[in-house]
Amino acid sequence: MINEIISRKNINLQVDAADWREAMCAAGKLLVAGGYTTQAYTDEMITAVETLGPYIVVAPGIALAHSRPALSVLKTGISLATLAKPVNFGSEENDPVSIVFGLCATDSNSHIEIISQLVNFLDEENSAPFLQHCQSVEDVYQAINNVNQGA
Repeated sequence: MINEIISRKNINLQVDAADWREAMCAAGKLLVAGGYTTQAYTDEMITAVETLGPYIVVAPGIALAHSRPALSVLKTGISLATLAKPVNFGSEENDPVSIVFGLCATDSNSHIEIISQLVNFLDEENSAPFLQHCQSVEDVYQAINNVNQGA
């Protein structure tokens, strides 16, 4: 039994994005389509980066797009958009980015388990290169969701 932290419909691979805003929109669009957020949340994620800088670029090549819990969040969840070509967010240490996770939470605590499981996945040595090059939503789904089951 898979402990699902991300659903298949919340994964989009090799997305074309001209810049960091389009990359964040790709992750946000998946959250909207899945019923996790309204479009306003994507706008809030972008505004957060415009205001606070590229703090969401958490590791080389990886962004964790998010904003504060708000009325625009309908349920807690995560999305993943990998980019066909990396884009710069303005992070000296971790640009360019080719993996964008979108995270939304209804409160300050409901996302902690998702983050924990995601960190377990990303701690695996080949996880980032795997995501950057994978062409199969099913393979990504299985890899992320099975990591905590010892698969």
